[in-house]
Amino acid sequence: MTTKAIPATILAAALATIAGAQTAAPPTRVGVIHIQNAIIGTKDGQKAAAELETKLAPKRKELEGKQSAIAQLQDQLNKGRNTMAADQREKLIRDIDQRTKSLNRDTEDAQAEVEQEQQKILQELGQRIMAVIDKYARDNGFNLILDVSSPQTPVLYISSGIDITQEIVALYDKNAPAGAAPAAPAARPPVAPAPKKK
Repeated sequence: MTTKAIPATILAAALATIAGAQTAAPPTRVGVIHIQNAIIGTKDGQKAAAELETKLAPKRKELEGKQSAIAQLQDQLNKGRNTMAADQREKLIRDIDQRTKSLNRDTEDAQAEVEQEQQKILQELGQRIMAVIDKYARDNGFNLILDVSSPQTPVLYISSGIDITQEIVALYDKNAPAGAAPAAPAARPPVAPAPKKK
């Protein structure tokens, strides 16, 4: 009987030791961030967006002027369709068609330029904000921080208590005044985002 009691005592002691070790381990801390909102929410992000808007305003005004000219020609065609000569009407239709094609090309070029400029801003500010996130995570004991700005992020539920976006914006603005030079990239590169669905 004593021999059977000893293994049970050892087993109970071993289980108690394991349970004690498990309760002593620190809990895993997880945070989420909407990285695009964080970048746009910083003073540097707002300044860059305002500068981009100012830079692109003349092109937008030019495109609006072309659109207005096409609308006037279209109106002229609609009003005079039954009264103007056939050759004049055909010339007006060709003119509208050529101007519309030109406007479409110019609009596509302008859109590509906007996207290129936005990507440049996001990359530059993204490197700086990644350094802030890295420091914040280490200082606050986070084991994992997920970017939930992409619709492809497989996160189905988020507690509002783990969203650190506003804390990162505030920390960034506190430590990096607007107009500061770009910081050196973080020693550890960020995880690449999931490819976009086509």
